[in-house]
Amino acid sequence: MALSSDKVVETVIVGNYVEMETEGKPNDIKSKISKFFWHGGSAYDAWFSCASNQVAQVLLTLPYSFSQLGMLSGISFQLFYGLLGSWTAYLISILYIEYRTRKEREKVDFRNHVIQWFEVLDGLLGKHWRNVGLAFNCTFLLFGSVIQLIACASNIYYINDNLDKRTWTYIFGACCATTVFIPSFHNYRIWSFLGLLMTTFTAWYLTVASLLHGQVEGVKHSGPTKLVLYFTGATNILYTFGGHAVTVEIMHAMWKPQKFKAIYLWATVYVLTLTLPSAAAVYWAFGDLLLDHSNAFSLLPRTPFRDMAVILMLIHQFITFGFACTPLYFVWEKAIGMHECKSLCKRAAARLPVVIPIWFLAIIFPFFGPINSTVGSLLVSFTVYIIPALAHMFTFKSPAARENAVEQPPRFVGRWAGTFTINIFVVVWVFIVGFGFGGWASMLNFIHQIDTFGLFTKCYQCPSPKQFPIPPPPYAAAPQPAPANFTHP
Repeated sequence: MALSSDKVVETVIVGNYVEMETEGKPNDIKSKISKFFWHGGSAYDAWFSCASNQVAQVLLTLPYSFSQLGMLSGISFQLFYGLLGSWTAYLISILYIEYRTRKEREKVDFRNHVIQWFEVLDGLLGKHWRNVGLAFNCTFLLFGSVIQLIACASNIYYINDNLDKRTWTYIFGACCATTVFIPSFHNYRIWSFLGLLMTTFTAWYLTVASLLHGQVEGVKHSGPTKLVLYFTGATNILYTFGGHAVTVEIMHAMWKPQKFKAIYLWATVYVLTLTLPSAAAVYWAFGDLLLDHSNAFSLLPRTPFRDMAVILMLIHQFITFGFACTPLYFVWEKAIGMHECKSLCKRAAARLPVVIPIWFLAIIFPFFGPINSTVGSLLVSFTVYIIPALAHMFTFKSPAARENAVEQPPRFVGRWAGTFTINIFVVVWVFIVGFGFGGWASMLNFIHQIDTFGLFTKCYQCPSPKQFPIPPPPYAAAPQPAPANFTHP
């Protein structure tokens, strides 16, 4: 009984650095304003961060996925992967609490160190798990950042097509590089709040605008028609609810990270209120036209509301770029020994090399939509679903580990037996359907994009200019035949 009480106490105090963080700091107006806008660590901040990060540019590609899957499968996969993603986010939170509690029993202080997923795997399961987790997580976050740059260029083109999408990628790459100045997830309070407002506006704009537009003449809803398209669309939705590659960093920014367990589930519930109506409405209005238009903005008529939605999504994609790139900044800082440096400017300068390969890859592979499915099948499947489920089972495989676990599984899932059963189902399903069939379909589609458009393409899926015969200039007289008796002097 005493042991149980001790574990409860440890669970309550783990990671609770509120008093230590505010100790000795002035409590003037400036510090209060800074805390209100800048320094967030509450459960509400974590909820905004999870919801805002989860529903970024993928909101614009879900109608494209519905055209590949059909309406029924599109809705079903959203609900299914939303539940699956919430479960594995819960597993990650449990493993984080377990790792941090063990370390704090050893008097380790994390006030100047951000815990990351690969460190949790290292502390609980050893260096081989750490290396696998680090490779998958960093590669996924790298391409997640690439996708945000591609989305920025794709969206701004629908407001200003004087520049091609590749040129816009150059410009937004420079803009997004300014995220090197955001120290950690503590400092995303106002950004994550605004980001969710922006995607909420965009989602309901897509819904209302599509319903008001009505169905296009001769609209067809023929999906699903091919297995390749079906599994490509399914893995895009798997990617949609796999935004918790930054879960550990968001938890570490919380004052009381043990409160995180249900936050991702409630964030997912809210996200579904945005993604289901918008994707269904756009697909209802445009049907199979979406198969060649992976960005939903491309089919809606230009209005002030559409321009506002595009601008808000651009700002949100800048925020999401920071969400995806900040963990990469931390990994790089640790690799070069700059992570605990107090100077923000020195850390920002040290982070800049991380942005360069992201910029370059966005220019090579500008395939908005298909790249989401490819990343989902090859990277998200392992990073977000398979590795957390396996790590949880291996961490608590022994009776002693289960008995001494800081957090016991809830009764409604069947305690340990039910938890292990769900984990096995997640691993088998995602490996076969997500990685296997999804990887096959996504790679075929991705290779098709390369064959059709080529690498470094200037303007992916831009409307081709119509060819008209060029009339002669009005001032040009038709040539007259020379007189028969005319001779040159």
